[in-house]
Amino acid sequence: CVLLWSSCIRTDSARGEFSPLKHFVVAKKKISDVFEQLLNYVKETSEFVEETCGNKALENIASQDQKLEIQAYADKLAVIKEVLARRHMKVAFFGRTSNGKSTVVNAMLRDRVLPSGIGHTTNCFLSVEGTDEDKAYLKTEGSDEEKSIKTVNQLAHALHMDESLDAGCLVRVFWPKTKCALLRDDLVLVDSPGTDVTSQLDSWIDKFCLDADVFVLVANSESTLMNTEKHFFHKVNERLSKPNIFILNNRWDASANEPEYMEDVRKQHTDRCVNFLVEELKVVDRDQAPNRIFFVSAKEVLNSRMQRAQGMPETGGALAEGFQERLKEFQNFERRFEECISQSAVKTKFEQHTIRAKQITEKVKSIMDAINIEAAEKRVAAMEDREYQMDRLEFVKNQLNLLIDDIKKKIKAISEDVASKVSSAMEEEICRLHVIVDEFTGDFHPSPQVIKIYKSELLAHVEEGMGKNLAYRCSNAVYASVQSSQGYMIESMLPLLPSAVQSQVNMLVPSRKFDLSYDLNCATLCSDFQENIEFRFSLGWSALVHRFLGSVNAQRALKMVDQNFQSSRPAMSMACTPSSGPSSMIAPPNNETALMTQEDLMVAMATNVASLTSRTSMSAVIVGGVVYRAVGWRLIAMSASLYGLLYLYERLTWTTKAKERSLKRQFVDYATEKLQLIVSFTSANCSHQVQQEMATTFARLCQQVDQTQKELEAEIRQLTAKIDQLETVQSQSKSLRHKATALERQLEEFTNQYLQHQQ
Repeated sequence: CVLLWSSCIRTDSARGEFSPLKHFVVAKKKISDVFEQLLNYVKETSEFVEETCGNKALENIASQDQKLEIQAYADKLAVIKEVLARRHMKVAFFGRTSNGKSTVVNAMLRDRVLPSGIGHTTNCFLSVEGTDEDKAYLKTEGSDEEKSIKTVNQLAHALHMDESLDAGCLVRVFWPKTKCALLRDDLVLVDSPGTDVTSQLDSWIDKFCLDADVFVLVANSESTLMNTEKHFFHKVNERLSKPNIFILNNRWDASANEPEYMEDVRKQHTDRCVNFLVEELKVVDRDQAPNRIFFVSAKEVLNSRMQRAQGMPETGGALAEGFQERLKEFQNFERRFEECISQSAVKTKFEQHTIRAKQITEKVKSIMDAINIEAAEKRVAAMEDREYQMDRLEFVKNQLNLLIDDIKKKIKAISEDVASKVSSAMEEEICRLHVIVDEFTGDFHPSPQVIKIYKSELLAHVEEGMGKNLAYRCSNAVYASVQSSQGYMIESMLPLLPSAVQSQVNMLVPSRKFDLSYDLNCATLCSDFQENIEFRFSLGWSALVHRFLGSVNAQRALKMVDQNFQSSRPAMSMACTPSSGPSSMIAPPNNETALMTQEDLMVAMATNVASLTSRTSMSAVIVGGVVYRAVGWRLIAMSASLYGLLYLYERLTWTTKAKERSLKRQFVDYATEKLQLIVSFTSANCSHQVQQEMATTFARLCQQVDQTQKELEAEIRQLTAKIDQLETVQSQSKSLRHKATALERQLEEFTNQYLQHQQ
């Protein structure tokens, strides 16, 4: 007995370190760590998908459904994590009234924790779980108030039970873990009222049994297994798939009084229990069933353990014969029970969650794969699009440079052509200026005021007439040329324009018709025109001089004659004055300028006379001389008469109309000379107008091409940023996928270590 007692002490002292229940604790910690990592991983994935889904530039690489799906996984994992934190191994004790259920629990706890005694004792459900505090306390259902452990008899004992508690209520007892090693490993023991005192078996099962890992049927070995007990476990078996059931035939110490029948009774109970487990419940095989049936005396075990806790020998006191075997049987039950509940709890508590975690990990990994594939495809498409846009940008730049040179040459050619056309047309219009002037009709009068108004109106008429004629000759051809050139520019640059502008390209060309502006400005050009409408006889001295010498030389000759005449008069008067001396005489002008002028005048006169005396003229003069000799003074008289009649005729015909015609002739001569001076200026001005019009159109087109370049550059920048973002998405999705693979390995390791060998 002493050796057995020592062995039991060593076994109980070492059970905390080598308890099978540690298997559950370690598995719980590991699976909790895995779920913690998995929850953080899914949250990280959810943030990644939400960020990707919210980025419009990524074009919905991650869908809203994927985002909601991962968020739902995160919520489920959070719930599972909380459930795992509360998970514990749970064993439920059932049996008929007074079979010793509470005593069995107390024996396992090594103290009188639950009320026990003869008759109907436990009248509600009692759970015992460990607490890290040094004091014991309890809580009633629906209340968080901590009550003294001393009130357990008042609350749970059938003789002292509070009327407010019924059989379906739960009283939670928290017992210090330092007092019981069994409670250090997340084990909860649930004691129940007798199955024969209530008809609410279904509600009991739903409320207290669905999460139980092991059921202990405490039977009375002094009787036999009753139908009430069987009925309860039949109901349990209907709700749970093959529940783990142990059968304790309690009060086996009574067999010591009849040792001759002990084995027969034991075999009888064993056979009945085996048939119940195998045939009726079908929860174990026949070979395994005997390992679930034990014959014990919970009261003896409780007393002996309390003796040892008080420092007294465990075998002290009045114990029936065979106590050591019954104590060993109880310890064997505890060992088998601990192994079974640990293995069962790991499977029942963690297996489904592990499977669910694998499914979630696989789903999230598949989402990451889908995002990675989608990002890769869009990245390739974006890179191809960027390459295309870069090629297009290079094409636009090169093509624009070529078109600039080509169109500049075309503008220059058209401008030169316009200048040539305008110059030619203006020359023709100057030649027919007399027609425009003759077409003018206005109120004419020799008075200076009327002549001033007349000339002003004449200038306006000439400017308007020449402008219309030039427009008629040139504008249509120039407009057609400009329009053709603009069409060529548009057609050439159309592929380079933005797509939005291509359909509205005609808006770049002014809708108004292009007209050349011929700014002749005749009023300024002919502002110094001075008419001479005084009467001049056609055979007068001035007229003859003009006829023979020309207008310029005639004026110079007349001025010279006038000067000589005026200078000769004082000289003659001085010569006739006696007092005048040689020094007072005025010498004739003999400076070089005067000599040159006279010499030039003589040359001009000789030239004109020579031109006049052609052969015919010479014949006429010779004939005239012959006639003169023949006729004499009569011819002279007749000539003088004709000269006078001619003068009279011209003087009488010098009317207002003649004056107007003379003014118009003078104006035509004067304006022709002036207009000739501005031919090149006007043609250059028209050429500049055409050049400006075409340059404006080309500038508008170039602005749109610049817009195309800016759009292409902006799109290239956007595509580059998009490619970078897609690369980031790919990298993150790959990283998250690798994390999922690592978590899968951890879950697989957990399955191999804690779940597979239990199959």
